[in-house]
Amino acid sequence: MFFFDIWYLIFLAPGLILAAWASYRVKSAYADASRIPARGGVSGADAARVLLDRSGIPHGRVVPTQGFLSDHYVPGQALLRLSPAVYQGHSLAALGIAAHEAGHAFQDAKRYPLLVIRNGLVPLASIGSNMAWISLFIGLLLQMSGLVLAGVILFSLVVFFQVVNLPVEFDASRRAKLALVEHQIVPKSEMGHVNKVLNAAALTYVAATLQAILTLAYYILRYTQDRD
Repeated sequence: MFFFDIWYLIFLAPGLILAAWASYRVKSAYADASRIPARGGVSGADAARVLLDRSGIPHGRVVPTQGFLSDHYVPGQALLRLSPAVYQGHSLAALGIAAHEAGHAFQDAKRYPLLVIRNGLVPLASIGSNMAWISLFIGLLLQMSGLVLAGVILFSLVVFFQVVNLPVEFDASRRAKLALVEHQIVPKSEMGHVNKVLNAAALTYVAATLQAILTLAYYILRYTQDRD
């Protein structure tokens, strides 16, 4: 049966290993930076508010959300949702993550091209993610190459989204680092801790992209083999 194919594990192994390493790095960097208090008792919510106001986005909202490291930005609404530890936190870790989400607001305000493309891809990637597995499962199970090809095309939308999303996340972190120093929220001498958190978080996006690419490569291989 295709789901026991050893090649599937071989293709996925690099991405899974990198994802595990990235997860460890994020938790480790976050734990370390969480122990270092921000100067002036600034919270993640405070930092995000200051960054939005000073960057010409006074209408932007900063609200709490549930979950651990569930922080995210809502495109088109200038809305930052910060997890409790970041929203209420007074550590360098909280400031770094809050600033990263503010970085997405900066992108949105400037109509950063890759963010616009990524936002447009969200519904397509969602459809691709939901439908690809059904098409691939049935196609491989019943040896219907047409369905397998449809699954490959659908999953390609997911891969394209991941590839576009990668530079978007890198750019948001770059903007966050510059803004924290420029607006004197974090001294340059302490940015090393913030950098570690954001760089580790970026690695998780690299891992997700690699997993998606390798998964697509596997199913392309299966499609070509089944046609022979």
